[in-house]
Amino acid sequence: MNQAFICDAIRTPIGRYGGALSSVRTDDLGAIPLRALMARNPHVDWAAVTDVLYGCANQAGEDNRNVAHMASLLAGLPIDVPGATINRLCGSGLDAVGTAARAIKSGEAGLMIAGGVESMSRAPFVMPKAESAFGRNNAVYDTTIGWRFINKLMKEKYGVDSMPETAENVATDYKIEREAQDRMALASQMKAVAAQKQATSPGKSPPCPLLRKRVMPSLWIRTNTRARPAWSHWPSSKAWCARTARSPLATPAA
Repeated sequence: MNQAFICDAIRTPIGRYGGALSSVRTDDLGAIPLRALMARNPHVDWAAVTDVLYGCANQAGEDNRNVAHMASLLAGLPIDVPGATINRLCGSGLDAVGTAARAIKSGEAGLMIAGGVESMSRAPFVMPKAESAFGRNNAVYDTTIGWRFINKLMKEKYGVDSMPETAENVATDYKIEREAQDRMALASQMKAVAAQKQATSPGKSPPCPLLRKRVMPSLWIRTNTRARPAWSHWPSSKAWCARTARSPLATPAA
């Protein structure tokens, strides 16, 4: 079996909901790190890329119609290089990387690009078709997070809790205390710091030329941030949905 290696990786910054990156279209955002990846690896034969895999959980707005291929075309990859978009919700980007690795290990591919893109700030409102001619009743759904167009049978059999609500359910059912969650978060943060220190060169995010807002002069990924308390009490899931919704992130690896 072949071995799969990550030859290079780059990402845009993670923005806040409605923040500095919210003016950037999702497909344009996905193209930025791809373009940067090509620029800093000029000797790579990009026509030899077997596939571009992007994870994307929403796909209801500018990320519809296979955002992986749209981003690759906007970035300037050859038109013959295909693309596919994977939806495993919050694990979509990681699943894209795993799928690419499996393709290389099995011998089906030699060079892959995998990552993900998401913009909750630009998630649209959607409206269902009327169920009868000249109907006067309709609904509008916010696609930022959670379910829409809910199947009644699905709700009856499994429930349709959102991700934050599910996290609270898991914490309650398995008696996961806040302190245990904090320890896990701290351990994850320390692993990230250790990985950054071990890197051969500090990772920088590519500039975002599509920004229309006044933003800080440098949009490099900050490495000097520290944990800061946001609220005196942990918010409920209903409030948490709005407060933790993140703005764009695009991350490819080759």
